[in-house]
Amino acid sequence: MSLRLGDTAPNFKAQTTQGEIDFYEFLGNSWGVFFSHPADFTPICTTELGRTAQLADEFAKRNARIIAISVDPLDSHKKWVEDINEVGKTQVQYPIIADPDRKIATLYDMIHPNASETHTVRNVFIIDPDKKIRLILVYPPSIGRNFYEILRALDALQLTAQYPVSTPVDWKEGEDVVIAPSLSDEEARKRFPKGFRVVKSYLRFTPQPNK
Repeated sequence: MSLRLGDTAPNFKAQTTQGEIDFYEFLGNSWGVFFSHPADFTPICTTELGRTAQLADEFAKRNARIIAISVDPLDSHKKWVEDINEVGKTQVQYPIIADPDRKIATLYDMIHPNASETHTVRNVFIIDPDKKIRLILVYPPSIGRNFYEILRALDALQLTAQYPVSTPVDWKEGEDVVIAPSLSDEEARKRFPKGFRVVKSYLRFTPQPNK
């Protein structure tokens, strides 16, 4: 199954390090950050899960729930968490899904046979409160992800879901955004009372509207 942006994220039930979950119930009305790891007790995954735990408060500020998955069994996950906590000097308090039969990994197309026939690649799915997939990232097993970039993308997704704007190259929280070309200048003046500057007829910058 190949998932695309705008698709409804498939629901599932799973065993995790925090007990059995129903994915939709776990997400509730929150945004979701669902990310995969090739295997337990591997170096890059250990650093990634630790960084995510360190950033847990940042995800919570954004009303986002974190959940990870690896195709290894639950007992292995629980032992691995001890290493993650030690290496990252943190405490993993989000669930890690055990998927030894690879059903969930297959459901989310996380196994790319030309990369590995048995382990997942490094996927990230950001899912909105309506259970729609809003972002998909795919990294190879050898490259660790930047979780600050995932937070930045989450900020942009939440902002653009609320206002008719887009975020320009290298945008960060608090910086100017781009007004949707579909809005006339007159409409833009009403929607964005802080004003805007015109670079091109199709490129108009305005201060971030929720700041």
